[in-house]
Amino acid sequence: MFCSKCGANVTDGATFCSACGQPISAVAPLGAAPARPAPGLPAPYAPPALAPLLPSPYAGFWLRVVAHLIDDLLLSIGFGILALIGVAIVGIGSLRTMFEGMNGEDPQIPAGIISAIILLGIVCMVLAWIYNAAMESSRHQGTLGKMALGLIVTDLQGRPIGFGHASGRYFAKIITGLIPLGIGYAMAGFTEKKQALHDMIASCLVLRRT
Repeated sequence: MFCSKCGANVTDGATFCSACGQPISAVAPLGAAPARPAPGLPAPYAPPALAPLLPSPYAGFWLRVVAHLIDDLLLSIGFGILALIGVAIVGIGSLRTMFEGMNGEDPQIPAGIISAIILLGIVCMVLAWIYNAAMESSRHQGTLGKMALGLIVTDLQGRPIGFGHASGRYFAKIITGLIPLGIGYAMAGFTEKKQALHDMIASCLVLRRT
């Protein structure tokens, strides 16, 4: 055994170094082999290297397409129901009068129809945003379409995302949609982590639930 301060040889069991008075801290000599456990005793525990573990593999492109189609169908049904409710509130007679008035000279009738169409579009966009963001940030971690196919949305570490994060992912789809030929969406088929462009922008993953 050697002194950790001056390197002098110290007798086994000594408390202080006889050369410098340093409290003993055993230091193995250079080149010495590491200590081995006594026969019959387990080897010292070595903790495994830490690495981020994702709960499931990445979801492929076609799975995501089918999930998207299911969601579009459900949203279309919901929007259709809202449109019927709107027609019932306004009244079929009033709508007929508005359309018949489009051939007249009253400029307010066409403006009213255009305003109604714009309002309907805004309502649909808001409902689609709330639906996607609320479902993906819920305990289900995905919309009804994704749930049907066993898919979840997570951050890059495989953790659930919040409503704000899910909202960012939803509105990033606007940028994805601006890429010609749908390449922004098709990226989910050939990128390393199966990420579409909006997934990369929002730092999200779409995974298969185990």
